[in-house]
Amino acid sequence: MGGPVATVAVAGYGALGVRSVRRRRTVRHAVLARRRRLDQLCALAADLRAGLPVPVAAEGLADVAPTRPGAPTTHPGGADRLARLAQAAMRLADRTGAPLAELVERIEADARATDRGLAAAAAQAAGARATAWLLAALPLGGIGLGYGIGVDPVAVLLHTPVGGGCAITAIVLQIAGLLWAERLGAAPAGES
Repeated sequence: MGGPVATVAVAGYGALGVRSVRRRRTVRHAVLARRRRLDQLCALAADLRAGLPVPVAAEGLADVAPTRPGAPTTHPGGADRLARLAQAAMRLADRTGAPLAELVERIEADARATDRGLAAAAAQAAGARATAWLLAALPLGGIGLGYGIGVDPVAVLLHTPVGGGCAITAIVLQIAGLLWAERLGAAPAGES
């Protein structure tokens, strides 16, 4: 119907949409795993303060499965890192007699402070992301304006060589701009 230019447009925007959906789903799962792990750390500290033995209190830490290797993390200190820190705290308390409940509470407090900082950074970056999406949507306004003055801009973009070149260039630049804006506004990733 639209020829190769329409195919490139549908493929480019479709791939961007699928990538966005998959990324959101992965991030949502990582955030939920982290929240569960933080709740488990809080419960572990409470159980230890109540006097439960460490092996009994630590049974709840095995519930959250670690994320698969190579999966993107939402920020430093994901659920896997929290589990490693809790295990290290248990080994330290076992070897030195340090109060495990206090160690676990400090790990949890630090992780929640990190979450608050990342939430503040995401709020600051929201304006830049909104601007990027607005700029990416401007060509639709131009097409609407073209129809408003009585021209068929879609026919020009899809069925003429110059229009096709402009459309493909615009699509590539839009996708590159959206990916760049996503990278600039993303939370720091990786394990620290």
